[in-house]
Amino acid sequence: MKPILTEQQMSLTVKRLAQQVLENHPGLDNTVLIGLQPRGVQLSNRIVQLLQEQLSPEKVVYGKLDITFYRDDIRKELHIANKTEIPFSIENKNVVLIDDVLFTGRTIRSALDALLDFGRPAKVQLCVLIDRRFSRELPIQPDYVGRTIDTFVSQKVKVYWQEKDERDAVELLDH
Repeated sequence: MKPILTEQQMSLTVKRLAQQVLENHPGLDNTVLIGLQPRGVQLSNRIVQLLQEQLSPEKVVYGKLDITFYRDDIRKELHIANKTEIPFSIENKNVVLIDDVLFTGRTIRSALDALLDFGRPAKVQLCVLIDRRFSRELPIQPDYVGRTIDTFVSQKVKVYWQEKDERDAVELLDH
């Protein structure tokens, strides 16, 4: 086990990501934030909370997207879906997708497919806490990155959240 982000580093990183989104989308006009179920929601909840503290809460349009049935790598198994909560159209909106770890890019590809059920966005950007940059199978790159790391395929990045795991940290695990 190798630490990647401590609790303090994680807090600063999430604040920086929220600030970068706000810098590129002043006032969040015509912008919506969508957290990817299940693991991206913890990060998106925190980013949304920080943005709501800077702007009025009604300026922050936030949804959660489950991509279970859009994935191309789990079709043979039975899966229980999470809940999609997007009570708004994304038609001609700037969408910021939020996930915890960008690995192969397949989750994001699935999210892009799923998004089309809610309209055609003007632009889609990607915000991730951790980018495993040399593991990509698809040509997908994040617009907002907390930390970029180089890993072996055999390694696993584990993100711990206070709300679920009773601590904030990111660690690299060897198998």
